[in-house]
Amino acid sequence: MTPAVTTGVWADVVGQPEAVRVLLEAARAALHFTSGRSAAPGAMTHAWLFTGPPGSGRSVAARSFAAALQCTGDAEEPGCGECSACRTAVAGTHADVRVVVPEGLSISVSEMRSLVQVAARRPTTGRWQVVLIEDADRLTEGAANALLKAVEEPPARTVFLLCAPSDHPDDVSVTIRSRCRVLSLGTPSPAAIADVLHRRDGLDPQTAEWAASVCGGHVGRARRLATDDEARRRRESVLRIPLGLRRFADVFPASDDLVRSAESEAKTVSGTLDEAEREALQTAMGAGGTGKGTASATRGAKGALKDLERRQKSRATRTQRDALDRALVDLAGFYRDVLLAAFGADAPLAHPDKAEDVRAAAGQWTPESALRRLEAVLACREALDMNVKPRIAVEALVTALHTGR
Repeated sequence: MTPAVTTGVWADVVGQPEAVRVLLEAARAALHFTSGRSAAPGAMTHAWLFTGPPGSGRSVAARSFAAALQCTGDAEEPGCGECSACRTAVAGTHADVRVVVPEGLSISVSEMRSLVQVAARRPTTGRWQVVLIEDADRLTEGAANALLKAVEEPPARTVFLLCAPSDHPDDVSVTIRSRCRVLSLGTPSPAAIADVLHRRDGLDPQTAEWAASVCGGHVGRARRLATDDEARRRRESVLRIPLGLRRFADVFPASDDLVRSAESEAKTVSGTLDEAEREALQTAMGAGGTGKGTASATRGAKGALKDLERRQKSRATRTQRDALDRALVDLAGFYRDVLLAAFGADAPLAHPDKAEDVRAAAGQWTPESALRRLEAVLACREALDMNVKPRIAVEALVTALHTGR
């Protein structure tokens, strides 16, 4: 097995030694190219597609690679993590690294056209003009077409880094995928996640191991569970649902709790940011000003505020859906564990700290009933993807979880 690189920017790429090896080799080749030296053929290319399951670290790997491409420190090990180029690239403030993180449900064509224009420029302070698009699966058809033109005929010093759950046509179009080098990341092992939580975040070994064992291979979720009391409370509330549905009267309170919890999390995440954005926009548009031209500026501010509110609403909707989806993934893991217990399978549980509840459920339900409950969770996730109202989808789900039919 390829040894993991645990220094510089690569230390944050958890449990992906082969991916780090490929990216490090490409960064060396890119450095040779910009300095006029010969490089290994095929090591570096102008467009990359980082794929992998949620929590695998797609965007972290892409940011680390962007930093290595701009690194001015160690020529043999690009991505030192110490130079200004590395630090600003990872932080998203480097002048020649554009990071697109969609706040709403999609990336619009206007946003992508603007980005493509920036990508066509020569780098100002760095070696490359790097465009990093997180959640590239959220590109609209028009945005994907605008990006395709740039990827087909890229400027000599521009690199595109796209992140998506998979390279399936539903996530990234075949035409874009065919022009990218695909780098597939796997789910990090619990041991690798526990190690980074202990080594980098300073958590005690016991807490780190627990969080790593219940996070489903999602590094960010492991950190939240280990450090956030509210995240742990939400998980406990979700995992009480399967055995808590004793009567039909329990269905609607449980549904209400799931939806309200997701709404509360979205409000917490978006509330402070929304207010800060609103105040910044009002100040920029001359709110509170006096004198000539104030009236026309105020009229312009109203239109800009409406546009901001629309984007904030879209962000809140996405945040709520993401929170609800995390709850559904936890539920799916529980029913999967019940099936493992029912058949005596020797496989790690998704929720090892709920082993007693899993055994109790396996004793109450038939395997067929447990499977139908798992299928209902997956069907709810699909319904939410198709824009079914969360309350309707969740009530249908919890009803199915109660009946087992």
